[in-house]
Amino acid sequence: MSVGLSGGCDSVVLLHVLCALGLIDRLQAIHVHHGLSPNADAWANFCTDYCRRLGVPLVLRPVVVDTDSGSGLEAAARAARYQVFAEVAGDILLLAHHRGDQAETVLFNLLRGAGVTGAAGMPLERRFGEKRLLRPLLGVARGEIEAYARQAGLDWVEDESNRDIGLTRNYLRHEALIALGQRFPAAEAALAQAAGHFAEAGALLDELAALDWQWASDGDDAAMSALRQLSLPRLKNLLRYRLRALGWKVPVASRLEEFAHQLLTAAPDRHPELQLPDGRMVVAQRCLRWCPGK
Repeated sequence: MSVGLSGGCDSVVLLHVLCALGLIDRLQAIHVHHGLSPNADAWANFCTDYCRRLGVPLVLRPVVVDTDSGSGLEAAARAARYQVFAEVAGDILLLAHHRGDQAETVLFNLLRGAGVTGAAGMPLERRFGEKRLLRPLLGVARGEIEAYARQAGLDWVEDESNRDIGLTRNYLRHEALIALGQRFPAAEAALAQAAGHFAEAGALLDELAALDWQWASDGDDAAMSALRQLSLPRLKNLLRYRLRALGWKVPVASRLEEFAHQLLTAAPDRHPELQLPDGRMVVAQRCLRWCPGK
């Protein structure tokens, strides 16, 4: 089992708890050295010393964050971090996201206009390539984690960038959620609970899409005669399901809706097509086909 260890309070506590549960012989920690802070070397040294004292092997991996990716610094750093996890983690990867992180993620995704999947936030468990990714602290409040750390006499590092409210997630964490909590004391818990409700709804939609795919599929294609019998929302649900199954990025809602509308209304001699980063969805020979590449 591998544990993502940033050196922050949450990951320090998670590793400590797992050791206390007698799992130390099965553990390795992974610290990703992003190099974005002047304190990055000090954080790496802290993690090295902490793991040495616990007796847990540490994989310390430096990365170069692509700051010109266009996705933003937070997303680029996350992509680099998960690439390392994919390369060096064992069969199980444990991360220390907690209830506050979940509430922040749900609010962030809702403000971006996300659908049910995005509103479900982070799952407690999911597949990560050939690995299992677990978030065992997802239902635990940050205050409880800090209380455990103090009681156990643990030290941790503070990333100064976490206070920069110019970053969207930090603004939500330190401004928006604080203000919501003053008006609605249970806001964090309610948002985290809502994530569970959305996750259940998403699972049901996936079950429906699986049935629709079984009915409409013609090998790797989908028969247009079957797709045209679906309602617009049900067709969009099936398209999203198929794209995720292929590992393709799902387009923004407006593009997907326009394409689904074309599938339902186009004349027989028309061949609607949607170009995506991963390939094309195109109608040919009375079937909807997914053609990888550009």
